[in-house]
Amino acid sequence: MCGRTCLTLEPKELESCCKYNKSGQNKPKQPRYRNEFNCGKKYVPSFNVAPTDVTPVLVSALHFDESADSADRLLVPMMWGMVPRWHKGDFRKHGLTTNNCRLEGLAFSKLYGPPLASGQRCVILCEGFYEWQTVKPLKPSERAAFYVHAPQAEKVKMEDKSTWQLETGGQLQLLRIAGLFDVWNDENGDKLYSYTVITFETEGQFASIHHRSPAILETDAQVADWLDFKRVPANRALNLLQPCQALKWYRVSNVVNNSRNKSDQCNKPLEQGKSGDGSGKSGVVPKSKMMQSWLIVKKRKHDDGEEQPPALEGTVKQELKTEPVDKKPKPDPDVP
Repeated sequence: MCGRTCLTLEPKELESCCKYNKSGQNKPKQPRYRNEFNCGKKYVPSFNVAPTDVTPVLVSALHFDESADSADRLLVPMMWGMVPRWHKGDFRKHGLTTNNCRLEGLAFSKLYGPPLASGQRCVILCEGFYEWQTVKPLKPSERAAFYVHAPQAEKVKMEDKSTWQLETGGQLQLLRIAGLFDVWNDENGDKLYSYTVITFETEGQFASIHHRSPAILETDAQVADWLDFKRVPANRALNLLQPCQALKWYRVSNVVNNSRNKSDQCNKPLEQGKSGDGSGKSGVVPKSKMMQSWLIVKKRKHDDGEEQPPALEGTVKQELKTEPVDKKPKPDPDVP
């Protein structure tokens, strides 16, 4: 599953980070950033990108220029959460959960099958994504949050942009995630480009965090094959999607639970001995069952607003809430 990402780079920085080698050319190319109106929605760099936010994705230039080479690339801002092309009315009210799509059965889906058949494959870019540990029997509010990213050079720290050295040619290793996009038109003829993240069952060490993970493209060759829909047919492209073997992650504060919190505290490593709720208190569990029961009751009273510990007075109450979940929409009928 992939419910939040982090992307703080400006369009020019993204162009530089997405250089690629094209067959027959010695010099690496940069994808051009193409602005889209997207019904008034704009890309805003953020430490906490949530569904319905807009981020730039890589696509084949042929989707926007019939004379272009299908191997050429563009960076195009699109909204996270695919809007079905047949939807009528407000694009925010289609009622389906389309942030992620399962690889299993994707080709036969009424929602995702047509974009796949049309070659509308994209690569979602991010510095990292957030995942909540769901394999342990914990309440949502108690789940540990982790920041997941690609392996970096020794001196690069994901939480410290000054170590990326982008101005001097430093190359940050972005995560590149396979996705599909579609185009929706409103009643005025304005277009909205939107995408969905492809996910599958987790394998390897990451299975200790979550049972599903995004389809990460680890090599430049995989990215090239996924984007070039003229050269690589859909069935072969889907076979490219394999569990990622090289991922790094560390625990972060649960301030990221609130999608309105866009601060740089979201991807900061959690200091050892501190709890993830931002209170600064240790997460040590008392050995006494009586003490555990007392603390559980006390915490429930606090969560219900009956009791407000002095140490938390003046804090944002939303930071203590669970990972935000929208009203339960209707699931895609073709997705298990």
